[in-house]
Amino acid sequence: MSTTNTTTQALRAVRAQLVYFTHDPARAYLDGTPGTVHHTDGIVAFENGRITAVGDYAKVAPTLPAGTPIEDLRNKVVTPGFIDTHIHYPQTDMIASPAPGLLPWLEKYTFPTERRFENPEYAADVAQFFLDELLRGGTTSALVYCTVHPGSADAFFKESDSRNLRMIAGKVMMDRNCPEFLRDTAETGARDSEALIQRWHNKGRQLYALTPRFAPTSTEAQLGVCGELAEQYQDVFIQSHVAENTDEVEWVRSLFPGHRSYLDVYDHYKLLRKRAVYGHCIWLDEHDRRRMFETGTVAAHCPTSNQFLGSGLFDFAAAEATRMPVTLATDVGGGSTFSMLQTMNEAHKVARLSGYHLSAERMFYLATEGAAHALDLHGTIGTLAVGAEADFVVLDPKATSLLARRTALAESLEELLFAFAMLGDDRAIATTYAAGKPVHRRQAA
Repeated sequence: MSTTNTTTQALRAVRAQLVYFTHDPARAYLDGTPGTVHHTDGIVAFENGRITAVGDYAKVAPTLPAGTPIEDLRNKVVTPGFIDTHIHYPQTDMIASPAPGLLPWLEKYTFPTERRFENPEYAADVAQFFLDELLRGGTTSALVYCTVHPGSADAFFKESDSRNLRMIAGKVMMDRNCPEFLRDTAETGARDSEALIQRWHNKGRQLYALTPRFAPTSTEAQLGVCGELAEQYQDVFIQSHVAENTDEVEWVRSLFPGHRSYLDVYDHYKLLRKRAVYGHCIWLDEHDRRRMFETGTVAAHCPTSNQFLGSGLFDFAAAEATRMPVTLATDVGGGSTFSMLQTMNEAHKVARLSGYHLSAERMFYLATEGAAHALDLHGTIGTLAVGAEADFVVLDPKATSLLARRTALAESLEELLFAFAMLGDDRAIATTYAAGKPVHRRQAA
């Protein structure tokens, strides 16, 4: 099934300012080593889709074979490609749709839009545009929701595989509390999901995620078979939503009486584990957050979506206190941007509103190495370390006149990255590389 281009790629290198992470910069004090790696004049070399050398230009360049092509980008900054841990590709065409809250938004816009994915040609067209937008914003990997239609997942994987991108996706499972035209059953949802796992998981750079939409749209039987599939296929991912807003929490309480919490429903069906990612995680208590830490389950924080839908403010301090794994995500189309830079902007503001300071280095970490580590993909993506897949972005500090003016005055790496996070968007992405190949170049104004 995989159509990935496996043509041998010759050794190449990029010379630029390099920034990547070995661990959470906020926890550098634990062993005394900084979590941030910063080379003001660095070089990253790559061959056959993987990074082969990285470090200070003066030390590394002489070790490369004579004649190695080196692109000189000393006026730019190279970071690992961004990782978006919660995003709905079928909601691309309904981004920025007005509604008074999550549940009416689903009824009026989301479900009718997702119905269109029964048409394979429409699904293929949206998948192409969606991936263009991700790459334009510097996102090289994402955890992606498809629709209930197996063909929507096939369309996404085919497009991603043709570009040799590292993507994770899954067919949505929902067998109640949704329109009949989007409903599967416990049996068909499991059968279709297993067929997609066998067709796409670990094919090329594609990975599969079991995707019960959220507890209210799955019966106990469907959550049960999803848990069985997760047990059978230990290395697949799991993605869903939890505790996004208070109305949803009350709905779950009425649908699943006897459970301690919304999160406990998923726990009961053995859907909390490594490689399990839940969007939002706003209305959790300390017990829930500790349970996520204990099981290695990840919270995908979606600040633009939470503010757009008025869902609430993610509590970074509570997450930090319990060591709950946290990543950043756009949640398009509940979220209002494909850009992880803009998502950092809003995450910083959400944190400040709850009295927590989220530094720029921490935000870049959460969108790169932090996400990779949370997804059990550290060493593969999210880093510029030797051996990793060569997914990286070239950031332009002069992308806009305001960004250029501010970055010219930056006196530290923190100030430079903070300017990108507060003032940057897709225009700040000069080039996006996937597996060592440029897959997006910003067009000149």
